Amino acid sequence: MLKPLFYVLTTTIISASAYAAIPMPDYAVPSQGQQVILNIPQLRLFLFQDGKLIKTYPMTVGKASTQTPLGEYKIGAKVTNPTWSVPRSIQKEMAASGKPVQTSVPPGPSNPLGPVFVRLGAPRLGLGIHGTNVPSSVPGVRSHGCVRLRSPNALDFAAAVQSGADAAVIYQQASVNTDEQNDIWIAVYRDPYNKRSLNKQLLNQSISSWAEQHQLNINQKRLNNALSKPANTLVCLTCNAGKTKVSGNLSSLQWTSGVGEIVELNYNKATNTRPQQETAPESSSIEVDEDTDDTPKQNITPLHPDTRPASQQPAPAGSVSTPNSDFDTLM
Repeated sequence: MLKPLFYVLTTTIISASAYAAIPMPDYAVPSQGQQVILNIPQLRLFLFQDGKLIKTYPMTVGKASTQTPLGEYKIGAKVTNPTWSVPRSIQKEMAASGKPVQTSVPPGPSNPLGPVFVRLGAPRLGLGIHGTNVPSSVPGVRSHGCVRLRSPNALDFAAAVQSGADAAVIYQQASVNTDEQNDIWIAVYRDPYNKRSLNKQLLNQSISSWAEQHQLNINQKRLNNALSKPANTLVCLTCNAGKTKVSGNLSSLQWTSGVGEIVELNYNKATNTRPQQETAPESSSIEVDEDTDDTPKQNITPLHPDTRPASQQPAPAGSVSTPNSDFDTLM
């Protein structure tokens, strides 16, 4: 009886430690119910329950020519072992590239939707969050608009998320967070859709406001370097030279508005508080635009970023494991 208990305690500690170092988006999540957030530049999906982060995974999103559309959605039905009904547009791509033209792909190792498909928004939009038959393609910017997770993560997400939960696809090129010692940490991401939407004036304003309130000194060189060379890596802007790790959990600052205050819970948005599970019959046919990946392509995010200041990073190490997830990374 001791072994299972020890395992549960151990995995809980690992989970808390891994999540603590993950940069949070500037988004007010509801105090009750679920909220899914997908930050495109960060290539990361977040699932919150009653204001607390309970799941987070690296993801792959649509490439620049077939972007994952921003906006607010609802989580829809879930399909286990989906059959992929290949749209005519993808059939034409298959023919043009010299591949055998497929009209339908049954469940199994060759199915690009993986073992589960979770509808994102109305069916007419053709969007979903699903697994993949090429785990090396996650994280990245390469799909036809759907969101890919590594298959173990897709199964874990499908089991945890509720049909009807709110979801938001956002585009924040930076995360500005504080730890439990009030130090400021920043992670800056590349601009996959070339939106050039990073408002440096508001970002600097929020950082300066927090630093002034807490009598902190900002390392301007670190900030300038982070902004000029997006590396998807957490950098501490106010830490002393000896501090290399985040203290406790990270909290997001309201940097997109330049306020420089901690993002508060949304107490007015108390929807979807009752668990719901809308499931379609197993092996149901799903028609969405997706790639039939054969070989890995270049991703824009390193698989194993560090949480230390850039000047003190060691060589990349292995990924951090979390419960119900065979694959995960910190960013």
